[in-house]
Amino acid sequence: MHICLIAVEIFAWGKHGGFGRATRTIGRELVKRGITVSAIVPRRADQGRIANLDGIQVHGLTFFDLLSGGRPYQRLDADIYHSQEPSMGTYLAQHAQPLARHVVTFRDTRDGADWRIERDLPSMSVLQVLANRLYEDNWLVHRAVRRADRCYVAAQMLATKARMKYGLLHDPEFLPTPVLVPDDVEKDPVPTVCYVGRWDRRKRPELFFELARAFPRVRFLAAGKSRDPGFEKTLRDRYGNLANVEMLGFIDQFSGTELSRVLSRSWILVNTAAREGLPNAFIEAAAHGCAILSAVDPDSFASRFGHHAADDDFVRGLTSLLESDHWRHLGEAGRDYVRQVFSLKPAIDRHIQIYTELLAHRGYDRAG
Repeated sequence: MHICLIAVEIFAWGKHGGFGRATRTIGRELVKRGITVSAIVPRRADQGRIANLDGIQVHGLTFFDLLSGGRPYQRLDADIYHSQEPSMGTYLAQHAQPLARHVVTFRDTRDGADWRIERDLPSMSVLQVLANRLYEDNWLVHRAVRRADRCYVAAQMLATKARMKYGLLHDPEFLPTPVLVPDDVEKDPVPTVCYVGRWDRRKRPELFFELARAFPRVRFLAAGKSRDPGFEKTLRDRYGNLANVEMLGFIDQFSGTELSRVLSRSWILVNTAAREGLPNAFIEAAAHGCAILSAVDPDSFASRFGHHAADDDFVRGLTSLLESDHWRHLGEAGRDYVRQVFSLKPAIDRHIQIYTELLAHRGYDRAG
């Protein structure tokens, strides 16, 4: 069995978003099960045309490769092409490999209002947002989604949204993103709150730092960096002198255990983003027993396992969670839920089950 993962990133070579983290984790775990895994992603700086990453053969495509009409997909010749969010890669794979099986997982289905938020709060520039939309959200991509053999969602809240956007006959089934659930976690003895993610405008990290200013006796750990060095410098200049804040910078979770230690120490994860799908950070933090304090509430993660600050009142939310150690039982409830739904074995088992069913489908003449 040869699986090709199609994504806009793979958590390497300077691009460290949620799509890439999920893609790399799924690929790595499939490789551990003895499955041949390739990935096709847009080529980044310092990335070779073909590179090995955790046993995944990663093919980096240039803009000219994309114009070639899918020749890199023809050379790869995988059994199944699995898109981690639809893009032009989804269309090109179907065009180049019509006899293969094609799967789509919706990770962050964006409608017009979502794209306006992206435009108003860009990571880099409005031009970058427009380029992303052109690559990920055009009529060819929509047509490829409708022609896929299977469609899934990484968050249950996306099912109806994806069906309506792409004109599907049914709501896609939920397919969990795999995460490692540690056997034990050890919380710091003093109140500790963390932020894990990009320091980009849409994420509104300044609200996290303002929260730290309001709680001088609570420790705040900020992991991440911005794609815009100027924006990050502004944040560091403005908040770097807060005595209760540790700016940890980017932590590569695939090359060590430092991120797990941060989440293990923390009582609460704060998410201040203007919009999200279901962030990997929610699932990973809950796996470490953190309560969730968030302005968004995908799949009711914050309201079930923490506090949903729908009005951006993070001060009230943090006060509520810290009162009488309210965060602790909410964090443990989240940890139990993630262990049941998202832990590595059942999540990867489900991926393999889907692939096996597709390859066994009547009329499919590959050996697998």
